[in-house]
Amino acid sequence: MRCGVYYEKKFREKGYKIIIGVDEAGRGPLAGPVVAAAVALKKQSFKNRIDDSKKLSPLQREKAFPEIIKKSDFAIGIVDEKVIDRINILQATILAMEEAIKKLSANLKEKNKQLYILVDGNVKLRPGLPLSNIIKGDAKSKSIAAASIIAKVTRDRIMCLYDKAYPQYGFSRHKGYPTKAHRMALNKFGPSDIHRKSFCSA
Repeated sequence: MRCGVYYEKKFREKGYKIIIGVDEAGRGPLAGPVVAAAVALKKQSFKNRIDDSKKLSPLQREKAFPEIIKKSDFAIGIVDEKVIDRINILQATILAMEEAIKKLSANLKEKNKQLYILVDGNVKLRPGLPLSNIIKGDAKSKSIAAASIIAKVTRDRIMCLYDKAYPQYGFSRHKGYPTKAHRMALNKFGPSDIHRKSFCSA
């Protein structure tokens, strides 16, 4: 079963012209940033599967990524590991999401009162725009699912770049998540500059 557009239709019927889906990637890893995406779909029909990024293979996500970019307006918010350590991962996630929303809403021609935000999960945002939190929204809303793919692919690409700088940790394989291989590398080499020290010491 694929994501539908029930929520998008619901709020358009209430008079909102642009529905923006928001999701993040990277709350759980031991290293690297948390990345959020805000996506306003201009078309609802896609050749590639648009769904919760966790349900898609890396190849499916990579194929969907350029199609989403072509058929949407979007923006990305990135908060690095140093800020995560300073303010905690929940606050960093909120910051990344609000940054993505702020960038996208500033780029859209519609006035703020014509925009409506759909946020995955129960993260409490204060973007200055009307919004709804949808639990497991990345599996229920096509806009949120598209945002989850944009955020995931963007973050994975960042971690693959970090893999070249820190090849001993295997970031290209696990993207910073706490796999057995990653933990073994941490025990052997200690944390790198991009590791979340608050996570690694927990």
